[in-house]
Amino acid sequence: MAPQIRLTQDLVNRLPARVDDPGPITGRRPVPEDHYARVGADILARRPEGGLWVFAFGSIMWKRRFAVAEERHAHVHGWHRRFCIGPDTRYRGNPQAPGVMLSLDRGGQCKGMALPMQEAGLAAALDDLLRNEPPVPPAWVRAKTPEGEVRAIAFVTHRSFEAYCGDLCDTVVADRLAASVGMWGTMAEYLFNTVTHMDAMGLRDAYLWRMQALVAERLARLPQAG
Repeated sequence: MAPQIRLTQDLVNRLPARVDDPGPITGRRPVPEDHYARVGADILARRPEGGLWVFAFGSIMWKRRFAVAEERHAHVHGWHRRFCIGPDTRYRGNPQAPGVMLSLDRGGQCKGMALPMQEAGLAAALDDLLRNEPPVPPAWVRAKTPEGEVRAIAFVTHRSFEAYCGDLCDTVVADRLAASVGMWGTMAEYLFNTVTHMDAMGLRDAYLWRMQALVAERLARLPQAG
């Protein structure tokens, strides 16, 4: 029997919904001014004849940032989900309670969604999408779908990236996910939205299901929201 989701909206609500903007993230090299333009131009130049597809594995599955005409279940080899980018001290974390962001790390496999971007306004939509992700150029992956394989971009991380923290143990990651609150909300809310939407779509990820159970245990120790 598949494990049930233990993380609930009631538990998520035990944390503050969000905090005021803590200010820019410090201590990292600034992103070059032309980074997004260069990355976007390279993606557009290499996109297949069938159009540009995005492999969605996290928030893009439940918070679409571009218009799509269809969606397909997809399976990618060579990458797996992991909370491995941090510390996030602004968006879903703060300097006192830093968060850890979800990305794709090398190895294993991942089930998600393949989403085609519309050609109309593609350059602007891609630029906006890139600016809402960590400044790591997306990788081209082969996404296997029931309708056939598509080449897609996926927002991955690399172990050479200065914010990579994939060596954190599950206990430490769960501690941070259960405490971090930023100007966009909490990491617990992010995790809750991701696993519940995946469950509704019939997608399972053993790592995320383990993390949501650990986070639920920690949030259950907090007083109920009054």
